[in-house]
Amino acid sequence: MQTDVLEVDTTRRRTVDVTEEVRSFCAGRGDGLCNVFVPHATAGLAIFETGAGSDDDVVEALERLLPRDDRYRHAHGSPGHGADHVLPAIVAPSVTLPVQDGRPLLGTWQSVVLVDLNRDNSQRSVRLSFVRG
Repeated sequence: MQTDVLEVDTTRRRTVDVTEEVRSFCAGRGDGLCNVFVPHATAGLAIFETGAGSDDDVVEALERLLPRDDRYRHAHGSPGHGADHVLPAIVAPSVTLPVQDGRPLLGTWQSVVLVDLNRDNSQRSVRLSFVRG
């Protein structure tokens, strides 16, 4: 298995497209699977179309589902931080992509996106792992 780690800053964006980094990581590796994993209890990864407002729509939908208030038992950190700990139950902490000839088999409009609503920690690691088929 081959691995690499990306360091991502989410200070300015709640969603960060990491598709190009995934493509670069897979290039020249042949056929197999690429797993993308975020080892954080308050972030996740999703595959969706970016741009044209989709990024903001995803964030707004998640914020409606997970309001930042005092309803959560997990109560440390900024107000509503408990919502951040529920996020990975909705947006999984990993995605696995089939890779053919060193290219992730994503659809035309699909992107691999780090989703991070947590305002208390903006420094994220994203682990890429490749297993040959």
